[in-house]
Amino acid sequence: MAEQTATPEIPTEGSPRARPADHGTPGSTDHGTPVKSDSAVVRDSLGVGIAVGLSGFAFGVTAAGAGLDLLQICALSLLVFTGASQFALVGALAAGGNPFTAAAGAFFLGTRNAFYGLRLSQLLALPRTLRPFAAHWVIDETTAVSLAQPNRRAARLGFTVTGLTLYVLWNLTTLLGALGAEALGDTNAWGLDVAGPATFLALLAPMLRTTTERVVAGLAVVLGLGLLPVLPAGVPVLVAGLAAPAVLWLEGRRISNNTDKRKGADL
Repeated sequence: MAEQTATPEIPTEGSPRARPADHGTPGSTDHGTPVKSDSAVVRDSLGVGIAVGLSGFAFGVTAAGAGLDLLQICALSLLVFTGASQFALVGALAAGGNPFTAAAGAFFLGTRNAFYGLRLSQLLALPRTLRPFAAHWVIDETTAVSLAQPNRRAARLGFTVTGLTLYVLWNLTTLLGALGAEALGDTNAWGLDVAGPATFLALLAPMLRTTTERVVAGLAVVLGLGLLPVLPAGVPVLVAGLAAPAVLWLEGRRISNNTDKRKGADL
């Protein structure tokens, strides 16, 4: 297709293009970017932070049952602060696994946060002095909330509120769970261990709009669950991450083949 050029339109005073965008009305747009009210962002972020933060009870109880003392349990939540890796670690220890193997599985599971960080560093564009502190809050939930926002300002607010709420509540409930392990009993009966994954899936599901995205998600689930019984903890999640490049490669091949067929038909 030949490249077309046109004289750029210069907005004049009084023309629609020259009028400033209305920033005060929720749902209005600024250069095509939807605006979401701060109260809506805070409400959604608090909902995620509270719902997932309560699962710290389950971690505290599980870690106590695995033989960790109170200081070790609280240190994990304060310093590691990534629930899936923490559960993987104490789960492996509770099953009698080697501590180094358990730590390796938790480490591999936590590497996904590094990929989240690559995306969030561009989205949030925080000052360099704040990035080391913000990195500690780069987890599934803060990433999902940030990516769900329509603009950078809302993403920063969502990241901060979700991270702060979840960090405080997760550590508080970890402490309470560890102290009241005997009183709580079996955490599976409470269902606290599924609060985090359920909330994350609820955030992810509306974002799967195209067939390609749904195929990637479905293949990732099949890989993760299928390899769970045969691979060490944390590794199935990493393998499931290969679903995205695999599906995108196949999609690229399909588009390329269709293009070649159309060119052949035109000849």
